[in-house]
Amino acid sequence: MALAMTDTDTPSRRILIAEDDPDLSRMLKMLLKSMGDVRTASDGMDAYAQIRAGFVPDLLITDVMMPRMDGIALVRRMKQDKELARIPVLMLTAKSSPKDVIGGINAGAKHYLTKPFKQQELLDKVRHVLGLA
Repeated sequence: MALAMTDTDTPSRRILIAEDDPDLSRMLKMLLKSMGDVRTASDGMDAYAQIRAGFVPDLLITDVMMPRMDGIALVRRMKQDKELARIPVLMLTAKSSPKDVIGGINAGAKHYLTKPFKQQELLDKVRHVLGLA
């Protein structure tokens, strides 16, 4: 479905960022805010609670290593729910071994980016997933 927008409109997309590093979380929110309603969660449990409370994102960006519930557990839990399984996931993490990448994709991530990342690569992937490319 195409969005009708003018130059002053913000796309009506929802992005949820699950990241336990507050500085990176703030930076990602600033970087992506022009693409829609961006919210942050401090870990996987917080992200899952926000989704269950009604903020169902068009894209979830999640770290892998987080307290309480890591990104892999979050994605696996979402993929078990028929309504949440459709949400595309981009994993953004320092875990970069081939085993880690395969594990993230097998858990259900559509994209897997390693830290440090190139901002333009992240923006391109987000635009593509949201249909804004």
